[in-house]
Amino acid sequence: MPFMNMSLHPDTAPKQTAAPAETASGASAGEGLSERQQEVLDAVLKLMVAEGDGFSVAAVARAASCSKETLYKWFGDRDGLLTATVRWQASKVRTPKLPEHQLTRDSLRGALTGFATSWLTVITSDLSIALNRAAVSHAGSGKSRLGEIVLTNGPFAMKQRLEPLFLAGRAAGLLSFDDAGEAFRAFFGLAVADTQIRALLGEDNRPGAGEIETISARAAQQFLGLYGQG
Repeated sequence: MPFMNMSLHPDTAPKQTAAPAETASGASAGEGLSERQQEVLDAVLKLMVAEGDGFSVAAVARAASCSKETLYKWFGDRDGLLTATVRWQASKVRTPKLPEHQLTRDSLRGALTGFATSWLTVITSDLSIALNRAAVSHAGSGKSRLGEIVLTNGPFAMKQRLEPLFLAGRAAGLLSFDDAGEAFRAFFGLAVADTQIRALLGEDNRPGAGEIETISARAAQQFLGLYGQG
């Protein structure tokens, strides 16, 4: 993340050649994969922790104990494998579910807190840090499309997944904003802040589960302070 989520402006989206709009959110990325395919993508993530993104398809085949032919059949070329890996990691961020009944301020706060908690947990993991470091290392070099893939399936996908909650909050009279993108940027800043960039730069003291919950609850409360209605 959510993937991966790169600490870049979440509004300047690249051309979405790496991930079609209908699947960019990652919300159902895990549902469309078999358990064996998920094991393969986890093997890719572990390779990236150990070696960065310079691995070969042959190395993935060895690590996952499957044939290269199977990998090509499932994921296409190497970019396809990378895209599937990023989507798989991003799918671990739980999308907030809208309540069946009337949305309340408490349920809205709870949904925002839960999303931020899941988001921060994923993006501060060793797997996401390795993925984002690899993407940053090739940014602007033209050697890899990993940066584009991460951006499309990271912050831009998170924006798509939060917007329905924001719009539901506005429809229920709980939120007031003109632009959902602006509201997302505010929530992005409150929830993520500098946590991820410090982890990317090698800070060992990453927040634990308790601290992540505290950060997330505070971000949700502050967001409602900025955009709350009534």
